[in-house]
Amino acid sequence: MLAILHPNTPLDSDAYRQTMHYLEHLPGVTVRVHEIQGVSQRLTEIYLLGDTKPLDKEDIEALPAVERVIRISDDYRILGRHRDDNRQTGFSYNGVDFNQSNLNIFAGLCAVDIPEHVEMMLKALEENGQVCTRMGAYKPRTNPYSFQGHGKGCLPWVFEKAGKHGIKVVAMEITHESHIEEIDTCLEKLGRPTGVMLQVGTRNTQNFELLKAIGRQRTYPVLLKRGFGITLNESLNAAEYLASEGNANVIFCLRGMKTEAGQPHRNMVDFAHVPAVKRLTRMPVCVDPSHSVGTREKSPDGILDVMHATAQGVIAGANMVLVDFHPKPEKALVDGPQALLMNELPAYLEDIHLCHDTWKKRQAIYQRLKGEVPE
Repeated sequence: MLAILHPNTPLDSDAYRQTMHYLEHLPGVTVRVHEIQGVSQRLTEIYLLGDTKPLDKEDIEALPAVERVIRISDDYRILGRHRDDNRQTGFSYNGVDFNQSNLNIFAGLCAVDIPEHVEMMLKALEENGQVCTRMGAYKPRTNPYSFQGHGKGCLPWVFEKAGKHGIKVVAMEITHESHIEEIDTCLEKLGRPTGVMLQVGTRNTQNFELLKAIGRQRTYPVLLKRGFGITLNESLNAAEYLASEGNANVIFCLRGMKTEAGQPHRNMVDFAHVPAVKRLTRMPVCVDPSHSVGTREKSPDGILDVMHATAQGVIAGANMVLVDFHPKPEKALVDGPQALLMNELPAYLEDIHLCHDTWKKRQAIYQRLKGEVPE
């Protein structure tokens, strides 16, 4: 059972204390509190775990700080919608809003290589009005002899350059609990010129100890990639591991499924699951067309496959795009053959915004069909 308090309820108020006193003394029930910071308000959700079937919903709704109560299912207890479309989706971090209605684009280097390339990438993003990027410092690779990333050695100059060019959020994959401390220590020493979104790669989707460690920290939001060889339900439960440890600021990323049926693409593009994830959970949904397609092949219409895949995800309602760009792909240390070029960035951004506007128009059509007024 879930008790949602009135927005911005002060935690030192009499209403909050009376509510918590009642809930904490319910027999056979454990209370867990989650705070969700949105753009304009803070929401407190109280999860009642244990034998909640005998509890009277109306009794709990009558408590002074409670706005409403939801009976939740076993799946995705914290991140699930539970057939309640009024639950807040998403979160705000470092001045950037992430929810199930808006769109953020994280274009950047799959793997950080040299300062010159990072500078060129970030400068191009700034010139095109972007405030987010991807920069890989820690790179898990299938081949143990492949480049594994520069690690903490590159963090200072990556973060300084990000701050210089107005980048507010850097998506950065981590592969070990110690990387959280390395990132946090570096940002603190530099005066936090930018923010970081911790990325969990597809190989670590079911690394439950890593998920728990990431979930225990509340500073950084998390981008969780779908596991490449497991079901959607299994991947969504991996996201629930993060939330169950305390961090519900999670974005779910679709990055293609590993199967021979996806050829000639690297993976089977799974972006049809964008609306399914948004229906089942409150998480914003990201698409990663670069690792889904894995090439720069072009169709007869002159549009790259990776751009077509991006459009499929965004027009279906994706809220974030994670995509590889590189100033000199021939010199990239990871995934150069699939990286988009600097001169393609303006057109790519224009295409994405066109698709997002189309999604809004599609949404309006079906809202009219139901006799609803678009927000």
